[in-house]
Amino acid sequence: MFIALYHWKIKPNSEKKFQEGWRRITLEIRENCGGLGSRLHKAEDGTFYAYAQWKDKETWEKAQEMSTIDEEAATMMRESIEERLPTVFMETLDDLLLKNYE
Repeated sequence: MFIALYHWKIKPNSEKKFQEGWRRITLEIRENCGGLGSRLHKAEDGTFYAYAQWKDKETWEKAQEMSTIDEEAATMMRESIEERLPTVFMETLDDLLLKNYE
């Protein structure tokens, strides 16, 4: 499993707009680009992290070349980001997360 860990500083009063844009883009990526989904987190320092899973690095690379269908959602995200911090790439070695915890 290939993981991309994204990290952003969001502009003041833009969190809801960012979250909605992120959600829509993530669903689009999952439906059209081979993404396996993502989780969005807000850190104690107020920055946002998203943990996105992919089958492999090649699938992620192909998705980077595809154009966005939901341009409004992409604009919502772009306009909300104050600073895009470095992305971290990882390979899953072991997975003990509960798959269905309800």
